[in-house]
Order: sequence, then C-alpha cells, then structure tokens
Amino acid sequence: MWLKPEEVLLKNALKLWVTETSNDYFVLQRRRGYGEGGGGLTGLLVGTLDTVLDSTAKVAPFRILHQTPDSQVYWSIACGATKEEISQHWDWLQQNIMRTLSVFDSSEDITSFVQGKIRGLIAEEGKVSLVLEDDPEKFREALLRFEKWFGLPEKEKLVTYYSCSYWRGRVPCQGWLYLSTNFLSFYSYLLGAEVKFIISWDEIWKLEKTSSVILAESIHVAARGEDHYFSMFLHLHETFLLMEQLADYAIKRLFDKETFQGDPALSDPLQITKRGLETRARNEQFRAFFRLPREENLLEVYESFLWVPFSHFNTLGKICVSENYLCFASQDGSQCYVIIPIREVVGVEKPDSSSRAVTVCVRGKRALRFSEVRDYERLASGIRRRCGVMASPQHVASGEVSGEVCHALIEHFEDNPEEVTLMVGQKSTSKAVSTEALMTVFHPQDAENLDPKMLKEKMKEQSWNIHFAEYGRGMSMFRTKKTRDLIVRGVPEALRGELWLLFSGAVNDMATHPGYYSELVEKSLGTSTLATDEIERDLHRSLPEHPAFQSDTGISALRRVLTAYAYRNPKIGYCQAMNILTSVLLLYANEEEAFWLLVAVCERMLPDYFNRRIIGALVDQAVFEELIRDQLSQLTEHMTDMTFFSSVSLSWFLTLFISVLPIESAVNVVDCFFYDGIKAILQLGLAVLDYNMEHLLSCRDDAEAVTILNKFFDSVTNKDSPLPPTVQQASMGNNDKTSHPKVDIIDLIREAYEKYGDIRSEEVESMRRRNKLYVIQTLEDTTKQNVLRVVSQEMKFSAAHLDDLYALFKRQHFLSCYWMINSPVLLHHDPSLPYLEQYQLGHQQFRTLFSLLAPWAHCVSHDALSLWAFRLLDENQDGLVNFKEFCCGLDILFSGSFTEKLKFLFKLHLPPVSSPDVPEDGVIRKSPERGRGKVDLQAYLKQWQDELLKKEESIKDLPRINQHQFIQFSKTLYNLFHGDPEEESLYRAVARVTSLLLRMEEVGRRLQEPSSPPSAPLEQTSAGKETPTAPSNSGDSPSPPAAPDATPAPQEVEWSFAFEQILASLLNEPVIVHFFEKPVDIQAKLDHARSAQLKARATQ
Repeated sequence: MWLKPEEVLLKNALKLWVTETSNDYFVLQRRRGYGEGGGGLTGLLVGTLDTVLDSTAKVAPFRILHQTPDSQVYWSIACGATKEEISQHWDWLQQNIMRTLSVFDSSEDITSFVQGKIRGLIAEEGKVSLVLEDDPEKFREALLRFEKWFGLPEKEKLVTYYSCSYWRGRVPCQGWLYLSTNFLSFYSYLLGAEVKFIISWDEIWKLEKTSSVILAESIHVAARGEDHYFSMFLHLHETFLLMEQLADYAIKRLFDKETFQGDPALSDPLQITKRGLETRARNEQFRAFFRLPREENLLEVYESFLWVPFSHFNTLGKICVSENYLCFASQDGSQCYVIIPIREVVGVEKPDSSSRAVTVCVRGKRALRFSEVRDYERLASGIRRRCGVMASPQHVASGEVSGEVCHALIEHFEDNPEEVTLMVGQKSTSKAVSTEALMTVFHPQDAENLDPKMLKEKMKEQSWNIHFAEYGRGMSMFRTKKTRDLIVRGVPEALRGELWLLFSGAVNDMATHPGYYSELVEKSLGTSTLATDEIERDLHRSLPEHPAFQSDTGISALRRVLTAYAYRNPKIGYCQAMNILTSVLLLYANEEEAFWLLVAVCERMLPDYFNRRIIGALVDQAVFEELIRDQLSQLTEHMTDMTFFSSVSLSWFLTLFISVLPIESAVNVVDCFFYDGIKAILQLGLAVLDYNMEHLLSCRDDAEAVTILNKFFDSVTNKDSPLPPTVQQASMGNNDKTSHPKVDIIDLIREAYEKYGDIRSEEVESMRRRNKLYVIQTLEDTTKQNVLRVVSQEMKFSAAHLDDLYALFKRQHFLSCYWMINSPVLLHHDPSLPYLEQYQLGHQQFRTLFSLLAPWAHCVSHDALSLWAFRLLDENQDGLVNFKEFCCGLDILFSGSFTEKLKFLFKLHLPPVSSPDVPEDGVIRKSPERGRGKVDLQAYLKQWQDELLKKEESIKDLPRINQHQFIQFSKTLYNLFHGDPEEESLYRAVARVTSLLLRMEEVGRRLQEPSSPPSAPLEQTSAGKETPTAPSNSGDSPSPPAAPDATPAPQEVEWSFAFEQILASLLNEPVIVHFFEKPVDIQAKLDHARSAQLKARATQ
C-alpha cells in the first residue's frame, strides 16, 4: 500500500527494522520479529509495541523508504503485509521511477518528484468514501489493519476506530476497537497473547455506559450470552453515541427491513461515515426538540441573546437554523424557546453593528431581537435569502427593510387575513371532508350559559388570551414555564384543537402540504385492503358512548382519517388503538387537522408504537419499569415480578390513558402529552402508582392490584369540565362500590409534575435507546422459540441442533442484507406474514448455507444440486425458502432412511425442479409479490388446511423418470461419490445398476412391441448403452452413462424408469446403501458452518 510520504528518523528505527535491499534512492526494510527468523522474544516485544502504538507495521511488516545520496532524511512511501506485495511496489519503482531520477540536478527536486508521484498513486487508488473522513491518510492505514486482522468481506465499511482497553476478568488488554457498518470488532496483542473477536450489531442485547470501583467509566456490551467491557477511551461519550447509532441502524435495517430511502446518510450501507452519523444524530435531536417535520436539517448554529419582552431581560441561548425554520432555545435555565417558521417572517431589519443584533419581524405585530450574534450579518442574509425563496407576491422580506416597513407589512397582513392564508399555503379542503371539530357540532358552547363550570371555562380562556397577548400566538409564540403551568391547569375546550396542532408540530406539516389530505381521501376511497377491513371492524368500537360516534357524521370522518393514513403509510397501515386516539382527535380538530395530528403521533412522538409488534410501546414500558425501580423502590421490593407493570400499563401507553380514564379527564392527559411528549405519560403513570402505593403494597396477587387500579381510574373526575352528562363517561355504577375518594385529574397531573417533573426528555430518549435493544432481542427470542416448537414436531433434529440451525439460518438471512441495498428478502418482506416466514433466504444465500451444511459438500456439481434443492424446497414457489422448508431438506439428508434420501435425489431431477426454462436467477415464481394489496385470508386458511391434511407421499405417487432425466440422475450419483474413500467401488456399483436398468427396460420394451423388426443383439445394445468402467483416481469427473443415439428412429419409443425400479436395483449394492446410510456428524457440520459462514461470504 502506498503511503503519504512522511519523514522517518532512521537512527532510532534501526533497532526495529532490518534492511532487505537498497539502492541510491530507495530502501526496502523488514520489521524485526517478522518473516525469516521472526518470533521469539523479539517478535513478542515488537508485536506488542506495534499493537499498543497503533503501528501499521503490525499488519504490514515491510516498508520502502526514499532517500537521496547527499541527505540524511528518509521518507516512508510504501508498506506491505507480505514480501510479495512489497516486492511489487519495489519493482514498480525500479521500472518507472529510477530511470527518471537521473535527469534531476538537486536532491530537493528528486524528493519533490517522488513525493508527487506517490501522492498521485494514492489519489488514483483511494476509495471514494475516504474523501469523507476527517483524516484520510490515517483512516487508510486503519482500514488496512482492519481488513488484515478480521478478514471480513471487502464491502464491509469501516466507520471509525478507537484506542481502548478490553477487560478479560480483572485484566485489561490494551487494543483497538473498530466500528463498522455491521460489526463491532476488537484486536489486542500483548506479549504473545492475541485477543480478537467480532460481534454483529444485530446480536447485541445490551449497550450501556457503566461505572464501578475498578472501572471509572466503561461501555458494557452484552451479546451471545457474554459480557464485554471497554474502557479508557479518549472520547467515551462520542464512542458510545456512535455505537448506539450503529446498533439502532442494524435493528431498523435488519429486523424492521427499513430502507432509509429518504435518508442519504444511511441509505447505502457501503457509504456510511462517522461524519454522516454525527450529522444525522444532530438533525434528529434538533427535530425532536422543536417538533419539526422529518425534512428539516440543522444547517447553522449561533450563540446569542434573545430579548424577552414580558420579562424585560435578555436570555442566553442558541439560534438553530434549518431550511424552513429559525429556532431559539435558552441555556440559562429559563426554559424559554421559540420556533419561527420562515413562512411567517415578514421582514428582517438592518443589522445593528454596535450590538451585533438582528431583528426579525413576524406576523402578529411582533419582532424578535437577537443580540451579540458573532456572525450577525451572515445570519441576517441567510434569513433574507430563505424568505426570498418562499416569498409570496406580497412577501418583500428578501431584501433589507427598515423597521417601519416591517410594521407596515404586519399591519397589512392583519387587515388582510385571506393573504395570510395564501402565504401559509392552506387550500380549501374537499367538500366531502368535514371542516369542523365534532365537539362543536355535537356540543356547541352556549355563550349565555353562566353556570359555575362555564364561568371557570371562560376564565381559562381569558388566562390563555392574556398569555397570547404577552407571549405571542401561533408558531412563533414564546414557550416558557408559564406555558406549561397553563397546560397543567387544563386547556379550554375552545382552544384545545389549536394548541394540540401547535405543540405537536402538526401545524407545520399541514401548512407545507396544502390539499394533501383531500387528495389522499380521494385516492383511498373504495380501496380494499387488510387495513380497511380492520378499520371497518373497529369503527363502532371507538368511543361508542359519545354521541359523535353514534351518528354517521362521526363514523364517516373517522373512517376517512384512518383510511387516508393507512394509504399514506402502508408500513403501519392500521393498528388497534389508532381508532381510539383518532376519535378523540376528531372531537377537537377537523378532519385534516386530526389527520396531521395522527401523523405527528405515529411517526414522530410515538415511533414504532402502531405496528404489528408494538415495539415502541414495549420499549416505553421497559423505560417505565426502570423509572419505577428508581423512583418507587418500595413498590419494586414488594412486587418481585416487574412484568405486572408491563401488562397493566400497556393500554396506558397505547391510548394515552384514553381507554382507562373518562373522556373528560383523558383529554387533559392528551394536553400534557402534546406539550411534553412521552415524558408526560411516564410521569402520570408514576403518580398513579404512587397515589395507590399503600393499597398496592397490601395486595396478595396481581388480580387484586389490577382491581385497585381500575377502581382508582373510575374515581378520577374532571370537576371543571363543561361537557354535559351525555358526553361525559360516567363511572358506570361503580361510584357506590369504589373504595377510592374522587380524584380530580388536574390535581393528579399537578402532583405528577411536582414529584416527577425533574425527569428530563433527554434521559427518557437515552433510556429508550438502551432498552430498545433488549426488547427487540426478547421478541426475537420469543419468535425463535415459536418457530422451533413448530419445526421440532416434524423433524428428527435435537433441540440443540435446531437452535444452532436457526442461528445459522438467521445469520445467513442477515448476511444477505448486510451489503446489498436491494436484497430479495428486503424486496419481498411482508411484516403481516406469520413468524415462520419472517426470515427467508433467496437462492444465492441458500446455496452458500446449503453447501456448508449438506453432507455431500465435496460434490463436484454442488451448485446445480443446491439450485435444484432450492426449487424443490420452495413449496409455494415465491423465490424464497423459510426455515421450516430448509430444515425439511437437511432433515432428510442428515437423518433420513436410504429410501427417503434416494427419493429426495430422484425428485431433484423431475420437472420443473430440474427444468432449464426458468428466469435468469434460476428461481421459479408462481406466487404474486408479497405485501401488495389485500391479503387473501382464505388462501392462507386453505394452505393451512392442506398442510394439516397432507398425507405421507408414497413412492408410487412419483412420476417416471425419462431418458434425459435418468442420465442426469446417474451423473449426480457419480458426482456425489467424488472424494469418498470407497469412490472406486461406488463407481462400479453405479455402473452395474445403470447397465441392469437399461437391460430391463430394453427387455420390457421388446415384450410390449412383438411386431417390431429385430434389432441388434441384446448384448450389443446394452453394451452400447452401458456406463464405462469407473475411471482411475486421477481426479477427473467420471463419465456418465452413454446416452442413446441423439436422433433415434421415429418408431423408437423413449424409455423411462419408475422410482421403484431404481430403488430395487440400488438396494442390491451394499456399498451404495452403506454410503447413504452412513451417519453424519451433525454437530461437526454445524461447527464448521458457524466458523466458515462469514468467510464464505467474504470469498464470494
């Protein structure tokens, strides 16, 4: 490998390097302890030194130096892992450089010429991905060591590497940790003790930062039942975040089959870089904090002060700029932040150079002043440029405008609200779509009603109007502690829909996608899928006691919203609990607003909640359990089984307490959720358990605890709710039976914030990431147990062997996804399929694994055999083989009787399995692509019934094999015996059987055709068709039986054989019977496949 020329102090290096050859300008050296005479104490010491100091000499112990006769300075220009590699570099220098150097007059010119040539070579052979690395030269050398040490496929992309210590018990091993797209790898070499291992990201159960008495701070990785601890990082936090990202990337890509089409940093697993991952993490954190659409990316960050008019002081914080938003978050503990959509900016005043200030004017007669901005001119010009891109005809903010012009624009938009609507991008919705919230239709507020509850409601509205006057209204309002206090006290019915849209960020999606919902409604109208069937089934189960959903108005609106979302996001489609949540959203928002609120909940605020495995809810339950252990230790000591909290709280998370609380109380919980996210739900859950602590501690079993919590939820009321009794959910006759006094929801929420409000959103997100790995792996383990239970009933494999087979099959499935963007298993993935078909192999992956495990691996024609076996085992002919189908084939080859194995081989040569008329990839497909349109449940039921009624196939049911197929069958038998100790005897036995079968067929045909003219004598005929004697052990493939004349006479009938004839003939040859009945060491095969699986992929 050519190296960037670096100066070398040869005087100090002489003790570690030995000169092999040299000339006037170049020196070829070998590292001491390597090559001839290597090893011994010198090899141990030098190897240890190279590993600890991260020297390239550890994997490249040969190097070439450049020198000039009149200079004492040497330059390293090349290194090599072997003598052959470095010799190629040396020969190239002799042939291409040496002749040219004689024309130069000075040493400086010679050195400059050589260095320029070497840099040119590096630039030509350098990989494109290295351009994106911070230090391409060092990364290039690290990549060399990574490839040499671990032997992974060339496509495996190294992301970064760190120096660290790995703890083996209490002994640290100093070495290097390499993080690549699919693997975590470690290498250490200390005094002859080499430590090297590779862990796939998809095998990790736990990834966390820990600390102990011995290890001040370390990273704990749990995988394959083993614990690994790494410490002494220079940048431990950075390392841990990258490891989290790579593990999460593997989870999403391999388990969830995510393709990351809209994410350039992750769309190609061969081009992932450290810089790209760090940028992506920063963008995700930015979007999550400010609740921005997925398209937004953090472009610029400025430190500044923001003038807060209601407090009359400047708050220190950071300005974050994206394509369409200008955001500010304080850093002085005031918890003040502002989100300014560029679409709402009407002007930017001239920057004030004295205070380095920028004033931004927005709709609503408001201006925000940022001061002490270091690069204030760049910020101002950037805002003006973005405003110009989004400007409407009335939008003149693209140039510098004075304060008077800003205020004039504000007044213009205040007086012409219809132009504001045009600027925001709203379009009139379809006439078929309801434009009113259901609550305004079924419970319009009476302005003249002056009962105490309505008066209190009016007071709440007045408090919010005062807040709007001071802090602003709409997206650009100031959000502070006071805003949260108002949320906790309860949102007025009239403002609830507006504030939900605002705090969830759904208002941004709706503003930037005008008319999108109406188009979805029209496109999805009349579609029939599994999702629409489930929606129809659940429509009348959504708040059935509410008048809005006892009428066609509410039901139709709910149907349209759910169907439109299922059409937008087929990956989620429809999941139970979405109907309950959407019905509540429709009460306070019109259809389009409810749709975008649903998008915000499903795709941003509660990721992975609404899918087949509800992974997001299970992860948050694990976070909840962790918080219970930290905050309510007394309860965890009493409740030894923490799964109780998971089972009882699942509905809390899936429905945001809507399913357990009366609707008038549940909406207050939803208020807090849209402002604080999942943190609000976790806090309330802790408060509920804390409130019932004494009763729960006295429980004798889980059923009693569930009863207590149900009674408590029945007792929760909202004494300030202005809703009439027909709308409220009364506690249905439980008032007399409950042992709990009435609990007001506002008091409960306030207590939750007072006791558990110190839980930070950043901590919750960190806990989510940490627990997600464990939840995913637990689900995977459950899936494995289900698959093995089904498969073990029909196989002869032991439980341990099946477990190992499943691990190999799953790993082969993942290997097909590691380095391929469009893997067949990704293209055909359908999460609605049963667990047995979640992991499947395409033909190429099947061929690799089948070749590693099949007992006839030495077979010359194993590629053709694997292809025929793939077609035979692919029962539904969808181009994929699942684990059960794969095991069926191996079970026959490993544990089947002689008849079963022979029947398997026989069927491999029957059409269409052995037919050459197949697609280019060799796979026959009859089934339609999965995951498209409506799932045919009747077809699944029929397939299941056929499997139950399927009887044992009789040998009499097999069709006869024709002339061409029999010849191919004979060839296969010859190839199977290649390399066997009894090869010669087996060849002769097959020759005898083939000759006998041909004689029998000839005799049978003559008996059937007595009137046919006499042909050649039987001996000559059979001799012409008899297989030649087995060849000597020369290594050449044996010749198959000679085929009959290619152009037979028209009256000649083509001969064929039945399976019974072949079986009877082969049973007369003990050597063949012994070959097939010879026991196979299954464990040895599994161990070999486990060690060679990754290497087999690397050599492809």
